[in-house]
Amino acid sequence: SAQKQRQATLTDVLAKAAEHYRRQLKASPRAIDYLKRRGLSGEIAARFGLGYAPEGWRGLASVFAHYDDPLLEESGLVIVKPAEDGNDADTKRYDRFRDRIMFPIRSVQGEIIGFGGRVLDQGEPKYLNSPETPVFSKGRELYGLHEARQALRQRGHALVVEGYMDVVALAQSGFGNAVATLGTACTAEHVQKLFRFTDSVV
Repeated sequence: SAQKQRQATLTDVLAKAAEHYRRQLKASPRAIDYLKRRGLSGEIAARFGLGYAPEGWRGLASVFAHYDDPLLEESGLVIVKPAEDGNDADTKRYDRFRDRIMFPIRSVQGEIIGFGGRVLDQGEPKYLNSPETPVFSKGRELYGLHEARQALRQRGHALVVEGYMDVVALAQSGFGNAVATLGTACTAEHVQKLFRFTDSVV
């Protein structure tokens, strides 16, 4: 269907951005140092696909041939501010995520459907999530669920924690059964999703 096709196109765009962010992390001593200071290993960063969105307003323009492609806005990667006088030529476009450690959010099936970005230094907001899109809904998705599936079955329970960093740090310490809500309270849909893998939620 057209809707399925659109969603597939959006996840392709997000996957391409994730690949870019991973390359940028490898090239940024500052971002690598930040993750090391937080106690994360290279292995765990790779397992969760962590990346880095560099400073600068239009970093993704080097990744996508057409920075004005509506899909970039629809996927939540680019913010579009219309010009006050309504003149299309003056529309401002810029990357949503700048100078942040990037946590790809995957569907249960493993497709990238959004991102969480954590600021490296002092800055607000500390965490920035992708907006609601045709492929991403905060009230339905759990960070780390794709990665946790096997551990959930092995351990027999899910640990629901607050943030991305908690999930990644717990996984590194051997608790691969942790997931996080995405800046929302735990919803009935979240719990239903977890009950497909385990009948005990902590």
